[in-house]
Formats: sequence, C-alpha cells, structure tokens
Amino acid sequence: MNGRLMLATVALLTAGCAVGPRYQRPPVSVPENYRGAVQQPAGAAESLGDEQWPKVFQDEKLQELIRTALENNFDVRIAAARILQAEAQVGITHADEYPTLDGSAGVSSQRLAASRFTAFQLSEMNINLAAAWEIDFWKKFRSATEAARANLLASQWARQSVVGTLISDIATSYYELRELDAELEISRRTLATRQDSLDLIRLLADRGLTSLLDVRQAEQLVYTSSEAIPDLERQTAQRENQISILTGNLPAGVPRGRELTAQPMAPEVPAGLPSALLDRRPDIRQAEQNLVALNAEIGAIRARAFPQIALTTSGGFQSRALASLFSGPAGMWTVAGALTQPIFQKGKLRAGVRLAEAERQEAALVYQKTVEQAFREVSDALAAYRKTQEFRSQREQLTQAAEDAARLSEIRYRSGITNYLEVLTSQTSVFAAERGLAQAHLGERLALVQLYKALGGGWQQ
Repeated sequence: MNGRLMLATVALLTAGCAVGPRYQRPPVSVPENYRGAVQQPAGAAESLGDEQWPKVFQDEKLQELIRTALENNFDVRIAAARILQAEAQVGITHADEYPTLDGSAGVSSQRLAASRFTAFQLSEMNINLAAAWEIDFWKKFRSATEAARANLLASQWARQSVVGTLISDIATSYYELRELDAELEISRRTLATRQDSLDLIRLLADRGLTSLLDVRQAEQLVYTSSEAIPDLERQTAQRENQISILTGNLPAGVPRGRELTAQPMAPEVPAGLPSALLDRRPDIRQAEQNLVALNAEIGAIRARAFPQIALTTSGGFQSRALASLFSGPAGMWTVAGALTQPIFQKGKLRAGVRLAEAERQEAALVYQKTVEQAFREVSDALAAYRKTQEFRSQREQLTQAAEDAARLSEIRYRSGITNYLEVLTSQTSVFAAERGLAQAHLGERLALVQLYKALGGGWQQ
C-alpha cells in the first residue's frame, strides 16, 4: 500500500499543474479572394508563392548571383548564427527540468606543532556526490522550455524571411542593372546617330545650304544624349557595387545574362488561397512564434508565485586512511527536502505577470497587423503586375508613334518643308520614349518580384 502511495505521489509531482494560459491563435480577417486576383484555369499551380525561385527567375546569371548570395551574404549568416544561439538556449532552459548531479573529491594533510609529548600529522580524504532537483509541479521550467522552443522557431522563420528578402533584393537590383544597360545602349546609339546628323548639318552650313541655327539645334540633340551617358554609367557602377555586397563580395563587376526584355513574363500568375498565406509567409510565422513564446512566458512567471519544492541529497566516503576510504564506516549520506513560498515582495510578482500579459497583447496586435499588411502587399502587387503590363503596352505604342513622327520630320526637313526645330522636337521625344519604354519593361519585372515576395515565395529551397 505504501509503495502504491509513493508511486502516486511521484506521478502527481511529475505531472504537475500548469498555471499559464493555453495558446490560441488571435482572430484575423481572411478574405475569400485577393483583391485584384483573376480566375485561374484548371490545372494551374496553386500559387506563385509555392514555386521555387529558380523556376521564377530563369536567367542563368541571376541564378548564379542568388546562389552565391545565399552562401555568402552576411545577413543570412547572421540569421543562421541566431538560430544556433536559440538552439543553445533551448538546451540550457530544458536542462532545468532535470536533476543536477555534482561530484567532488579532496585530500587534505595537516601537521600539528610539536609539543612536549609528540608531533603528529593528520590526513583526510573524501569523495562526494550531490544531487538536487526542483520539482516542476507548476510547470515553470516546462513553460520556459516551451518559450525557448518558440523563440527557436521564430529565429528559423526570421532566417527564411531574410532569405526571401535577399532573393527579392538580388532580383530587383539585377533587373535594374539590365534596365540601365538598356538605357545606356539607347543613349550611345542615339548619340552616334545624332553625331552623324550634326556632322552632315555642319557640312551643309559650311556650304551655305542651311543656317547656323540648325547647327545649334543639332548640337542640342547631341548634348542631350551625351549628358545622359555619364549619369547612367554612375548608376550602373553603383548597382553593381550593391549586388556585389549582397552576394558577400567586395565591389566588382557583375556578369550579365539575358536582356531585360528576354526575361520571362506571364500574362497572369496564380495567387492561390488567401488562407494559405498565413502558413507561407515567413514574417507571419515568425510573428506567431513570438506570440507563442510570450504566452508561455506568462506560465513561467505565474509559477514563481506558488510554492517551490526542492529535493537535495548527497553521499560519499570520508576517511583518514586510503585503505579504509570505501569501507562501511566511512560512508555518509544526507537527504533533505525544502518548500519555499514567496510571502512579501511588494507586488513584484503580480507586476511581472502584468508585464508579461501586456507583452503578449502587444505581440498579438503585431501578429494581426502583420497579417493585414501581408494581404495588402499581395493586393498591391497583383494590381501592379496587371497595370504595369498595360502601361508597357501603351509605352510601346507611344514609342512607335514617336519614331514615326521623327522619321517623317526628318523627311520634311530634308525636303525643305520645315525647319530643324521640328526635327529637334521629334528626336527629343523619341529619346525620351525609348528610355521610358525600357523603364516600363523594368516595372513589369519588378512587379513580378514584389508579387513573388508578397505571396511568401523565395525561401523554399
């Protein structure tokens, strides 16, 4: 009977009683469909966010840059180091749930001063083992371990968020670099054409077939295109430096792959179900794990106000002679139990609980805000993806019209029907339209990058 009672007591002490709140995901409003999403055909992928990044960014050089960045980028490596810290913290916190065992051994020798009787020397040897265990009846340590594990998961999701952001930044910078290359090529080509025209007009002016005004207007066209080149070269160098740093390298040149217009673009992309975004976006998962950790911390803090039961025991051997160290009379042991109950701390424990509850409330609001912000980012990205395509289409028509106008004005000028001012205006419009078209192509690609990131894509390997 006594054995059964002891087993029941041990089971009760081991099971304990939780004094913390159960975790419940905060309520959030999830729309049935994203605003701006279109109906996808049967058999289409569930969401662009489910695709691995090599399928979204198919430029081979861009893929090489992303792989290098994932290996060398300092933000990713810092995030990985934080995961290691969180893993170690879980081990430290989890160890509090178990008994501790310490061992010690000692040898001492003492010689007393001589007297009229005799001088003698005392030696003593001892070996001891001491164990201590604070029974986790109120699940103080288990709650702390739960919080540490949630912090570990939060750090893992934080790393995934860093990875997704890094891939987005690399793709954005690469597309911007290719757009600068396109503008630079337009500027150099235009400069060469306008320089040829200027040489011809100067020749005509020397022969008295045209006026000095035409020469000055032709010079304006040359200087307009030439002044753009140094600024574009500056931006190109700075963008290359940015990409180099993102890939964990010192500033250097960046290899190019496909031209900007050759980067694949689909008319529409699947957005998927809004409810799936809660499990796909790493920032949402991180915010929820932060909330889980703070919820568990409340239980650990509340448990401090309840009685704490600690068991200690020690045993070993002590003797003045090595031969008799492990004999029966040399053995010794002690067993003790203690119960500690906080009595007066001037409201410190209650204030700690209120602080933890307020922190949990803040974390819940952060989670809800993160969810709403995620839905907004997806809706914004969907609208941008669709409208930038429409804008690019209009830009193509504008560029074609400007080129036709410039061609006709050149014919009219050479036929003597109009002056060179009309040519100046038309050529200026063409130059601006071509650069604007390159920027419109860039806007399309950046909209794809932002949509992929908003849907929680990029961190999947």
